[in-house]
Amino acid sequence: MGSVVIDPVADIVADVVATTRRGSLMYSRNRFQAPWGAAFPAADVAMFHVITAGACWLTVDGAETVQLTRGDVVLFPFGAAHSLADTPQRPTRPISEIAGRAFGGGAPPCDIVVEGDGPATAWICGGYGLAAGARHPLTSVLPDVVVITAAQARGTGLGATVDLIAAEVDGTDPGAPAVMASLVDLLLVYLLRTWFAEHHDGGGWGRALFDPAVGTALSLIHADPGRPWTLDALASATATGRATLTRRFAALTGQSPMAYLTAWRMSLAARELRNGDATVRQLAQDAGYDSEFAFARAFKRATGTAPGQYRKLAQSQQPAFTAAPGPRWFTSETRSSLSPGNITPGRPLGLLITMLRAPCRIRVAALASMARPAGRPLTSARR
Repeated sequence: MGSVVIDPVADIVADVVATTRRGSLMYSRNRFQAPWGAAFPAADVAMFHVITAGACWLTVDGAETVQLTRGDVVLFPFGAAHSLADTPQRPTRPISEIAGRAFGGGAPPCDIVVEGDGPATAWICGGYGLAAGARHPLTSVLPDVVVITAAQARGTGLGATVDLIAAEVDGTDPGAPAVMASLVDLLLVYLLRTWFAEHHDGGGWGRALFDPAVGTALSLIHADPGRPWTLDALASATATGRATLTRRFAALTGQSPMAYLTAWRMSLAARELRNGDATVRQLAQDAGYDSEFAFARAFKRATGTAPGQYRKLAQSQQPAFTAAPGPRWFTSETRSSLSPGNITPGRPLGLLITMLRAPCRIRVAALASMARPAGRPLTSARR
C-alpha cells in the first residue's frame, strides 16, 4: 500500500482558502467565437479562468496584455477588474450583458455562447465570494493577478487538476457540482502554493511557510487549533528556544505565535458562525476554551462583535455585516509590491498533493475516478 504524501504548506493554504471564501462555487462554461470581448468588473470574488481550447488576450489595468492559450490558468485573488478578448484591441462588453444575467452567490452553473465567424475560445470562469472582514495576512501579500501557463503546470498536480476540471465541467450527474467545488478547492490551493513557492526567498509570509521553525509552528497550529498550546510547547515541538521562535515568528508574520493562534481560532469560529449551526459552547470547546464566557470575550475583542450578533448579521446578510470586521490580524505585512495589476507567472509544483485537510480533503486518485474522459465538447444552451 502506497504512502500518502502530505504537504504542510498546502494544508495551511487550504485552511486559509476555506476561511476566506463565502457561499458556494459560481462558474460558467464559455465558448466564444471571434470577434468578441468581455469585461469583468471588480467584485468581492476570488475569480479564476481556465482556458480549455483556443486562445485569448488578458488585459488588466496597469499591466501588459498577456495571451492565454489552452491549459493556462489565471487567478484574481481579490476580484480585480479585467477583460478577455480575441485580440488585444478588441472593444469589450460587460460579461453580465453578454450572458443576459447577473452573477451572484448561489447562481447555478451556466453556458455562455457567442457565435461568430472567427476562431473559437473555450474556457471555464468561476469563483467564490470573499468573506467580509479583514483578510488573513497570508493572502495580503498576493498580487492582484496570478498567471500559471500550461507549460509551467505540465506534469504537476496543478496540470492534472486543470485536466480534471476540463473533463468534469460538462457533467450532468447529480454529484457533478460537488465534484467541481472540490476540484476548484484543489485548483486554488495549487495556484497559491505555486506562487508562494516562487516567492519564499524573500521575507514575510512567503518565507514563513517554508521556514523550518515558523513553518512547523504554523503547521502545528493549523493541524490542531483547539489544543491547549503554549509557547513552551510550540518551542519544544519546533526544536527552538522560546525567544528564538517568538523573534522569528514575529519577524516573518508580524505577530507572536500565541497572538496568531488566537486570531486563527477566531477566524475558524467566524467561519462556523457564518456557515454552520454549532452553538457558542461548541465553538468555545473547539477553540480550546474551557469557558463559553472567555471565548465570547476573546471573539468580541478580536472582531468587535459578540458571537451571537456576528451570526445574526452574517446569516441574515444584513448590509451592516459587510462592514463588520473579521479577526484582527496584527501584522506588519502590506500588499505585495508586485501589485496592483501585476501579472506574476508561477512555477510548477514539485510535490503532488494527494490529500488536503477538511473541508477540502480529497484524494486526487479519487477525483480522477469520478472525472469523465477529457475532450468532450462544451455543452451549449443553444440547441
